[in-house]
Amino acid sequence: MTMEPNNFRILVVDDERSLIVLLTRILTRSGYQVKSASSGINALSTIDEFSPNLVITDLKMPDISGLDLLKKVKSEKPEIDFIILTAYATVENAVEAMKKGALDYLIKPLKNPDELRMAVSRVLERQTLMAANTIWRDQLAEGLPPTDVLFAGMEEVWREIQHVAKTDATVLLQGESGTGKSLVAKAIHHLSERKGPFVELNCAAMPETLIESELFGHEKGAFTGAIKTKRGKFELAQNGTIFLDEIGEMPLSAQAKFLRILQERTFERVGGTTTLNTRARIIAATNQDLMTGIREKRFREDLYYRLNVFPVTLPPLRKRLGAIQKLTNYLVQSISMRVGKKVSDISTDSLKQIKSYEWPGNMRELHNVIERAIILSRNSKLTLPQLTSPFIEDISVSATKQLRSIRDLEKEAIETTIRETDGHRRNAAKILGISIRTLQYKLKEYGLLK
Repeated sequence: MTMEPNNFRILVVDDERSLIVLLTRILTRSGYQVKSASSGINALSTIDEFSPNLVITDLKMPDISGLDLLKKVKSEKPEIDFIILTAYATVENAVEAMKKGALDYLIKPLKNPDELRMAVSRVLERQTLMAANTIWRDQLAEGLPPTDVLFAGMEEVWREIQHVAKTDATVLLQGESGTGKSLVAKAIHHLSERKGPFVELNCAAMPETLIESELFGHEKGAFTGAIKTKRGKFELAQNGTIFLDEIGEMPLSAQAKFLRILQERTFERVGGTTTLNTRARIIAATNQDLMTGIREKRFREDLYYRLNVFPVTLPPLRKRLGAIQKLTNYLVQSISMRVGKKVSDISTDSLKQIKSYEWPGNMRELHNVIERAIILSRNSKLTLPQLTSPFIEDISVSATKQLRSIRDLEKEAIETTIRETDGHRRNAAKILGISIRTLQYKLKEYGLLK
């Protein structure tokens, strides 16, 4: 798994002009972004401006040695890697450079340009893997449920994604909140056998002022607070998959740049001028009617048709009633194991009540209800009194009564959660399992804004 060379910055430092010219020519022809410095002092100022991924420096220079340069830079910017050049090919020099943090060393003069190319390629791959590991750890720590569970009651969706996964086609996942769009996106990524990471961004959770920086990255000094160059989600997802949840919430200002990526697979960091490439597979998801967004001038029509290459609609839980028992049994088993409770089953009456409820929060709500029940459970079998939800006053009342009171229950749940979080809307939205923008809309709808 490798990042594109033209996204990778290298600073060459040497007091021999001829060597700088040679190394710069080799690296530039390999597609890397390259700058040079003729001394350690010049290198320090260039590093601040250029923000390289890698510094290739001579070991012996008149003002600051390569090792001293390495120590100073590493103390302030440990993410920058070093390769040391030395004409004094002794074991002591190599060991000392490695101890100070160098990843590799090369002996001058170079025997073959491929020596340099291979050394740089190893550094590039290391940095890409480190970024990928961070994303995988954050986003895929819990893994995926078994296929027969994840797609229980939506077998047609399973057939569709098997067809599209092996291609590079853009996928648009549609469905109500809580139907499992993120898990299905991860399943598509897994089936695709892509070697890059799965990178996720919730468009509704990002302030409008920051979403472009998150997507495309930014250069140092691009805006107040941009103290260093940052790679965006599209760089991190190189050769992998980028999942953009709640795409309907993406600001119009970012939609134009996103459209360009879909069309040309190129972009620039915020505040930058260098054109970068991406091979990331794009999966978007929404619980909104994007055509309504188009009519209301909140969503670009041309972007919609670029996204809608392969639409997949996920059914709500109330249309997967035949799968309720399988889904519930899986949740009971997996959650019990995670929280350390010996709960192995659910009572027949409780299962009937679960099947009779409409589940406006879909799988997310079912998961939360069962998790709460297991935490409160004192027996090996879950029973009805333990099944509660912010949306349910009494799950044992008739389904008809529940349906009539959903609006009131939702309003009460929002009021209670806002009060218990001391008015902190982001925390309240997280607890309720909705986006901050949806919460804002609901507060206005129910007259709860203060």
